[in-house]
Amino acid sequence: MPPLSLADLAPCPVILIPRRADSHLDRAVRSGEMVRVRRGIYAVAETWHSLAPWERYRARVYAVAIDYPDAIFIRESAAVLRGMPVFGEPEFVHVVLPGSTTSRAAGDLRMHGAQRLPEHDRIGGLLVATVAEIAADAASLQHPAVGLAVVGAALREDAELSPDGIRSLLDARPSSRGWRRAQWVLERASDVPESALENVSLATIEWLGFPEPELQVWVRGEHPGDDDRMDFGWRQWRIGAEADGEIKYSGEFGDARTALRERGIRDARLMRRGVSTVRHWGWREVSAWELLRTILLSAGLPQLRPLEMAPLRTLARALRGRG
Repeated sequence: MPPLSLADLAPCPVILIPRRADSHLDRAVRSGEMVRVRRGIYAVAETWHSLAPWERYRARVYAVAIDYPDAIFIRESAAVLRGMPVFGEPEFVHVVLPGSTTSRAAGDLRMHGAQRLPEHDRIGGLLVATVAEIAADAASLQHPAVGLAVVGAALREDAELSPDGIRSLLDARPSSRGWRRAQWVLERASDVPESALENVSLATIEWLGFPEPELQVWVRGEHPGDDDRMDFGWRQWRIGAEADGEIKYSGEFGDARTALRERGIRDARLMRRGVSTVRHWGWREVSAWELLRTILLSAGLPQLRPLEMAPLRTLARALRGRG
């Protein structure tokens, strides 16, 4: 495997300016021109406020790297550096400091003691937990829907990684914390769902008590190459569904009206080919799970089991990066 470089990391989305580079930064913060990313490290306010929450989090991780060049980034902090799913703007930056066996906190920084160092790579001067370590942490420590999304991304990222491999990594850990949660995630994880939204949708559909869907369902056309694929399908009820990220229709990557018109044309084509209805949802409907439940019930999908309220109640908070 060739050595990894900064090109293998998601880049810092903003220029970070240490205090020593400009003695007037505090004055600029008071005037609103600059923001303090962390103590002694600043960024231009206009650029900072334009960032998505997970981009602000990535910038905070890079800021910690300036102060702690020997830190091994783990959990969400490693995930955001590797471009894996991170939800909202997590509260804490997580690191392991080599040689430290005790845990301590400093503001938004959580320094974890470790009896053994996590498996990690040196990437462009940064020490970053491996994809397998990130997946194991997500499966055992995060909300199950978030864990499923991160593990799914890990399986797509590393073709040699498997749920059994992640189990083995967890088995080797001195603590069994989160093992039961991890089992739930690893029993369902696969590389078939193509996005974090699809994985979170799968978990939510299960907790809502609906039948398990088929994934990446092909609907054949009249001519070769004229096939369509749906994210989810329930053949018994002839129902199809698409987990559409809102950005697809935001206008950021082309005219939103054109995208919606093309979606309508495709839905009509699917229904001509035997699908009774095609339903669409995004992050809003999954986070406010009552909306997703209404969408599926109105499509004619039966609810086979009672709601599993424990994970549903905490889902919205987890997707904001605070659960």
